[in-house]
Amino acid sequence: LGYIVADSDTLAPAKLVDLDSEQQMCSEIWGLQVRIADATGNTLLCADYDPAAFMDIWARASSSSGGDNVAGAMYQSVLSNLQWADVSGSAFLTALKAAASDGLLSIKFNVDGFNLDYTSPDFMTGRIVGTIGPASTSEPQQLLIGRQFMAASAPSNSFFLPQGQINFCAGVLDAAANCLYLDLGNALPSTTAGGPMQNLGDLTLSACNPIALPGFPAGTTTALGTIAASGTSGYATDADWYTRTAGVVVLPLTAAQVQLAATSQLLLTGASGAMISEWSNGLWVRADRFVYRMSPGDSVDIPVYATQFGQPLPGASISFTLDPSQLQPGSGFPYVAPSPPVATPTSALAFNATASTDNNGKAVLTLAVTDPGTPRYFNNGLDYGIDGQVYGIRPAFTNASQNVGPINELNFISLLLWSGFTPADPITWTDLQPIFQQYANLYPVMNRFLNLADYDSVVANAHLLLLAFGLDPANPNAMPVTRDLSPAKRKAILAWLKNPLPGAVAPSTRKAASPSAEALASGPPPQQGGKVAARARRLVLQSQGESR
Repeated sequence: LGYIVADSDTLAPAKLVDLDSEQQMCSEIWGLQVRIADATGNTLLCADYDPAAFMDIWARASSSSGGDNVAGAMYQSVLSNLQWADVSGSAFLTALKAAASDGLLSIKFNVDGFNLDYTSPDFMTGRIVGTIGPASTSEPQQLLIGRQFMAASAPSNSFFLPQGQINFCAGVLDAAANCLYLDLGNALPSTTAGGPMQNLGDLTLSACNPIALPGFPAGTTTALGTIAASGTSGYATDADWYTRTAGVVVLPLTAAQVQLAATSQLLLTGASGAMISEWSNGLWVRADRFVYRMSPGDSVDIPVYATQFGQPLPGASISFTLDPSQLQPGSGFPYVAPSPPVATPTSALAFNATASTDNNGKAVLTLAVTDPGTPRYFNNGLDYGIDGQVYGIRPAFTNASQNVGPINELNFISLLLWSGFTPADPITWTDLQPIFQQYANLYPVMNRFLNLADYDSVVANAHLLLLAFGLDPANPNAMPVTRDLSPAKRKAILAWLKNPLPGAVAPSTRKAASPSAEALASGPPPQQGGKVAARARRLVLQSQGESR
């Protein structure tokens, strides 16, 4: 079409935000405006991206400079607040506008090729390829109801590495159109970071029939279609294949093949052991939105969807259990020792242990929270530290025998529960200085024009801080950029900025403990990138004595 997909031409850039310093594997995009523009830059569509986190991060590049450079991941969300210009000159955009009757569009994009070379003009950039299409208010916003291909894990010293070389992916069987749509945008490995797809040979989609038929024993596979690796439009040889298709392929099927695929396990296979499949029973369960921030006293209903062979599964029993295994507390130098604990106290969370799905395959996890206290304050709680606590809750089928295949390590709900905060009345700098001090430590670059740890500097800039702290978190200019300030503390800061009483602050003179000689002992050099470092700190590795 020759159109441009871009971000805002009037707002500040969007922000990539971790949930917490001890949960960095679900980074969300906040404040993103997406535009479709013509070749001269005229905006045809402008919309707001609903904040959503990445999913299915993995070691995508077969050859790279290491660290985060090797990684690929995907984002899926919706676009709202659609603002259309005159699109009558485009049949596609006219049809897209007509299909967006609920005022929503779906967006799914893949990211890889993150450039860590500080000498490069492309430093801190990467490749983004994806799709935009219709969406409905009756559908989940951050997941696809469809066929779910699940990857088993192979040993890796960086990111998730699939045994069968193909990463988690999804498809949709369209009986009306006699075809299967398969999204391989974040599933195929690349030869280099941000480079062409690796040649895994022709990929064959097959159906595995679990029922024995005359002449066909149970487990017989029937080929449904092939995705060519080479030739015209070959995924590995056509240099434009990935950017042109975003990895989405359409496999035409006969009516008989559609009928077979509807109730059979699907497999995708290639050369040299390349393979991925659905669970043999076709089951799958996941929360739609899976990143939450809550304050003491809050309650939230979290929708969770179960499917079987791509169709909503009614009457399924879903269990919910605390699972901190993928959280990332520090594990020795250069991190604080002992590191702040995660997922405690558990008494701050109350939720139903099970729930049943309705006719749309949706179950509801009702989560109510109370004040977790300050379990992550430093020096056994004597010194100001990380606010609140971070938790993980994993959905699964209650009947353990139904969980028959590989588990996606990232398929859990992440929660940041803020500590309660009640300032004195009236609010003074004494109450708020520790909060400002922490942000001063985190953002020393601001000292060039604003010292957040200094009363006089903060008061001199109170009018600007009122604006920044008063913005909706979805605004790209909202402060703090980390979105980790609790509503209670934000409310107190805004009230104080209007009447900045000094109070009496006695700054701490306690020095941080020096690391021991043992802690300073040299080990293997760290890999570049925050995500690979975070994954190496996962609690599951520390508990196994394998943290790197």
